[in-house]
Amino acid sequence: MIATAYASGFGTDTMTPDLTRRLARLNGLARLMDTAIQVPGTNIRFGADALIGLVPGIGDAGGALIGLYIVNEGRRLGLPKRKLARMVANLGVDATLGAVPLAGDLFDVYFKAHKRNIQIILDHFDSERRDIKDVTPPRR
Repeated sequence: MIATAYASGFGTDTMTPDLTRRLARLNGLARLMDTAIQVPGTNIRFGADALIGLVPGIGDAGGALIGLYIVNEGRRLGLPKRKLARMVANLGVDATLGAVPLAGDLFDVYFKAHKRNIQIILDHFDSERRDIKDVTPPRR
């Protein structure tokens, strides 16, 4: 794992523009999956994970596959195996309990595995969400 971090040019003590861009992309994906839509008049937010989880059988598997992309990016960024295992456990809980009809869909609204996994990555790089906002270069 350490070789991956050095090979990709990321150490745990530097926030290069490329690393910031990658973290911003992952954070945007997690936001889309977990908190993209707010229920008017409340603080309840949900995302695509809760919506695609409504599809019986394949919905939660699809959400887990998208979550595995975030885990793989964490691996490519050089996260230790312990943190990767915690990220996979978050996805496992989300996919397993989310597969329960109706109750699982409510669970998906409150258990935001993708946001939890992004926080694990950000903690690894000793960074905060506010540090990675709006780093996309402007279009020409």
